[in-house]
Amino acid sequence: MCCASYRIHSIFVLRLFNDPVAMAILFLAINLFLEERWSWGCLLFSLAVSVKMNILLFAPGLLFLLLQRFGLLGCIPKLCICALLQVVLGLPFLLVNPVGYLTRSFDLGRQFQFKWTVNWRFLPEEVFQNRVFHAALLLAHLAGLGLFALHRWHSSKESILTLLKDPAKRKPASPRLTVNRIVFILFSSNFLGVCCSRSLHYQFYVWYFHTLPYLLWCTPTTKLAHMPKVLLLGVIELCWNTYPSTVCSSLSLHICHGLILLQLWYGTAPTPVSHTPPPSRKPTATSKKAQ
Repeated sequence: MCCASYRIHSIFVLRLFNDPVAMAILFLAINLFLEERWSWGCLLFSLAVSVKMNILLFAPGLLFLLLQRFGLLGCIPKLCICALLQVVLGLPFLLVNPVGYLTRSFDLGRQFQFKWTVNWRFLPEEVFQNRVFHAALLLAHLAGLGLFALHRWHSSKESILTLLKDPAKRKPASPRLTVNRIVFILFSSNFLGVCCSRSLHYQFYVWYFHTLPYLLWCTPTTKLAHMPKVLLLGVIELCWNTYPSTVCSSLSLHICHGLILLQLWYGTAPTPVSHTPPPSRKPTATSKKAQ
């Protein structure tokens, strides 16, 4: 699927959109998170945001991970790294026209054209452009993030507010994050944002295309369940290759997204307990990288 997607090939090679650039930097940042290099990962995460704002869909998951790994006081320096890079990159524009730069660079009220939408073609155009509809999607997004944070990301029996404490002072002590846990939280955070997006254009497919195999197979499954998951990937690919989008293609895309969400909700999330590091690694390597 990763090699055969016509739409992804078009986005990367033929159209030269900035979306693939942002996602490539984002995946580098995630790789650094997996290696416990959180400061460098936050730097690259902020760099990816400077290329394309869709990277902010990963931000709720990243904030949750930082709180779980470092606590409230410990994650503040990491957030400052993200903010500082944005200031440095925007400084030439902030010195000349700060209001114009901030309003245009982070335009959350942007209106999308109905003819380009992939996911909401089945709605009347007046509903698609309605501010009430946009607000409802935002509320659905926030509600989804809250539910996943409480019931899927937070595995401890204690209150989620314990994340604000220093990890060493939590009772019981907070276990180390595993690779699967980090990826699950980040990818599901992004996927929730994609599902509740006000509009998906064809180049936006790359926002989550490479995460779909993981999202489908990250929860335990039987061998008989593999074919429906492969079928889901094929239907999603077909929806994104239908141009212009139709009522059928947009509805099919939402059905596929809904089925994936149901699996992520009812499936068994990856365990938060980390594996023992290989004997060849130095005992202090992890702690040094986390600084």
